[in-house]
Amino acid sequence: MTVREDRYFIQNQDVLELCQNYGTPLYVYDGAKIEEKVNALKDAFSGVKMKIKYACKANTNISVLKLMNKLGVDIDVVSPQEMAIALKAGFSPNQITYTSSGVSFDEIEECVAENVLINIDNLSSLEKFGQKYGNSVPVLIRIRPNIEGGGNLKISTGHKESKFGIAIEQKPAILDLIQKYDLNIVGIHQHTGSDIKDGKTFVNVAKVIFEFAMDFPNLKYLDFGGGFKVAYKKGDIETDMKDLGEKISASFKEFCQKYGRNLELWFEPGKYLVSESGYLFAQVNVVKENPTKTLLGLNTGLNHLIRPMMYDAFHDIVNVSQHTESPKKMYDVVGYICETDDIAKGRELPEAAEGDILAIKNAGAYGFTMASNYNARFRPAEVLIYENKAHLVRKRETLQDILTNQVLVDF
Repeated sequence: MTVREDRYFIQNQDVLELCQNYGTPLYVYDGAKIEEKVNALKDAFSGVKMKIKYACKANTNISVLKLMNKLGVDIDVVSPQEMAIALKAGFSPNQITYTSSGVSFDEIEECVAENVLINIDNLSSLEKFGQKYGNSVPVLIRIRPNIEGGGNLKISTGHKESKFGIAIEQKPAILDLIQKYDLNIVGIHQHTGSDIKDGKTFVNVAKVIFEFAMDFPNLKYLDFGGGFKVAYKKGDIETDMKDLGEKISASFKEFCQKYGRNLELWFEPGKYLVSESGYLFAQVNVVKENPTKTLLGLNTGLNHLIRPMMYDAFHDIVNVSQHTESPKKMYDVVGYICETDDIAKGRELPEAAEGDILAIKNAGAYGFTMASNYNARFRPAEVLIYENKAHLVRKRETLQDILTNQVLVDF
């Protein structure tokens, strides 16, 4: 988002005009920012055969997925429904990986039937897979490396207490199943967590996975997951992609030489690709002067963006209705949900009036996908801006959307 003559723009689109045209609350995604992040990751790993598998749980809007496909990105899904959306967006089955997490085996069967690549995270499902498919269907296995990483325990997935993956200590059991069912293991996968600040975490994980992989002779892929740190405010730490690319690429080449042939290196970024592209625009409903603080009550809340309440996530906020040099005042920004619903506390913003529009930044990932109809509120419209054109990519909900699948009983 840029400022020109005290007006805010995304590409060439005036954000206040967007809000007027589409209403608020409104999710807006900057396609140019998505493209920038895709290219940054490709450039960082240009020296090896690397594939980006977008972790679409971050943002499953079908037009965002279509843009990812256009940009040469493959996709990682975690449910048959995400798989179906990916297929509808134009991805071919060989571009899709289904990563299961404690799911029923019929979900795995459903995805095998569509010829997508399966990634299994537990011994029970791996045995069922072997019993049904033997070596006729290739499969990845998800390993838990027992390395902690992530900005919050709720988004750390590689530590020894995590529910995710097969514990690395259970390698003998994996090898027994491979021998018993002649399993065709084509890849090793791991995901340490999200918002990993230190690139050393990836380097340490790489060492563990490289050592682990040596006992699997038919591999084609090593998947290091995602978790790259994005900046939430000015001066914030983010993953140094160039440095990480150099370090991981060098060690990956060394591993491939030791392994005896070249494999593909996969990453599954979600938040990294879409977070900074997204803005949630909301209107100030009320300026509430309390004795100890002033509250800005918005026409949105945890029903549209749950991350601040769920993860204590920081989202920068801009008052796009006021001049940048307007007098500042300290505010707590809260939502309209009938529950404690803090969006931001102690923020210095240009003095706000009722009717002003606030932009909540870094809302492109885990915003709409985690949204709900709590308090019977409608979920927002979504707009994607690409090549300076605004596209409505999801209509605002109506009461009929909320009532569609409900059944009124005649008592």
